[in-house]
Amino acid sequence: MKRVLLLLSVFIFQVNAETMQVGSKRFTESYILGEIIVNAAGDAAHRPGLGNTGIVFAALKAGSIDLYPEYTGTIAKEILKLDGNPGMEALNRALAPLGFGVAVPLGFNNSYALAMRGERARKLGIRALSDLARHPALKLGLSQEFIGRADGWPGLKSAYGLPFAAPAGLDHGLAYEAVAAGEIDVMDIYTTDAKIERFGLRALEDDRKFFPRYDAVLLYRLDVPARFPGAWARLQKLEQRIDEPTMIRLNAAAELRGRSFAEAAALLDSRVESGSRTERKFLGVLFGPDFWRLTREHLVLVFVSLAASIAVGLPLGILSNKVKATAQVVLGTVGVIQTVPSLALFAFLIALLGTIGTVPALIALFLYALLPIVRNTHAGLEAVGKGMRQAALALGLSRQDRLWRIELPLALPSILAGIKTSAVINVGTATIAAFVGAGGYGERIVSGLALNDNVTLLAGAIPAAALALIVQGAFELGERRFGWMARAHKRS
Repeated sequence: MKRVLLLLSVFIFQVNAETMQVGSKRFTESYILGEIIVNAAGDAAHRPGLGNTGIVFAALKAGSIDLYPEYTGTIAKEILKLDGNPGMEALNRALAPLGFGVAVPLGFNNSYALAMRGERARKLGIRALSDLARHPALKLGLSQEFIGRADGWPGLKSAYGLPFAAPAGLDHGLAYEAVAAGEIDVMDIYTTDAKIERFGLRALEDDRKFFPRYDAVLLYRLDVPARFPGAWARLQKLEQRIDEPTMIRLNAAAELRGRSFAEAAALLDSRVESGSRTERKFLGVLFGPDFWRLTREHLVLVFVSLAASIAVGLPLGILSNKVKATAQVVLGTVGVIQTVPSLALFAFLIALLGTIGTVPALIALFLYALLPIVRNTHAGLEAVGKGMRQAALALGLSRQDRLWRIELPLALPSILAGIKTSAVINVGTATIAAFVGAGGYGERIVSGLALNDNVTLLAGAIPAAALALIVQGAFELGERRFGWMARAHKRS
């Protein structure tokens, strides 16, 4: 099964094993750096928005990507769990036994910081991180990754003796709007964020020097220079090409002026300002050049996983009905699977399968679609009246004939309702598959969240919602037709 899914993944997404695969995380700067790397390499493919450090590094370990832009502080603290502020040589010594290396320092440091609205900080007399301890009533809104990182909230709270309880997790792009509206007082930022100045934020001084340097580098598999010598040689030309003002300018082109990540990356060699914000019409974004590719990917994710769920779920539903001792085990197992958070399941499957993209996404969607199919098949068979069973038995029908000619046709409306529910659930859940590089409409949603761009976000959410309505309508037509057939069968 795994081999079939892998072949399907290669066919659908046309992954060329001879092409360098470049990954990126789910925030603006990483998207842009990924595009810059692909442009410089000349023969590379971008796997954008793969999620947080854990997911992208898992993809690197699995060989699903060959390299991605990373930061020295993140490598030291989050990946290698090193103390201090190690340099490139120390990082390479620690990474070499794992089969990885760092190279090509891009030329800028993008550190973590906490920030407040400038007016609010001045009013409270807050200049540095140590000043926060005097204001325990402040409301913090930090990104999920920062909350969970060793070089993030846990270490920062300990180093400064901060009195705050565990803060609420908030998407990085949305946090700017929240702090501007006064819904939160403090947020985590990257020091090259383009929105710092626009929103009038003050980065609080790290007066106890908790944060290490976060110099942008390439984290790569050690076999990359030998496998892609030409592309690797071209990537060396990126060394020290991007200073902090340049990176802020490129981030601003995407976040403040409506440029795509590819367009922002193309401004690297341009010293002119990227101009005023580009006003994009919703329909133009909705039916953009990627629309049919995303539609194809989304349909494959939904219906391939649904077909597998039907093939497995129907027998499980029948088994739970016919063998009463298995009912609690089967229904309980598929019920527990439904409660597992989708991103956690994706991360587990990446580690288990050693790949990102279509394969873990299809397996996750298959598992999530099981519960309605199994439960409705079981319930539909349970609802078949004793009189119908006895009549079939009196006619001398075998157990198999009773199942196929009497019980399943009568249970068909309930079974179709379960399949419909699974299909609609899969349409929505498939959008999350973009977090692991599986494509689909979720790709736009992920980009829109990273940019806090409602146009891009809606251009992904609305087609997904429309597809869910179409799928639901098609199944309801089928339910009415087969419901009529089941009633006719019962009368006969």
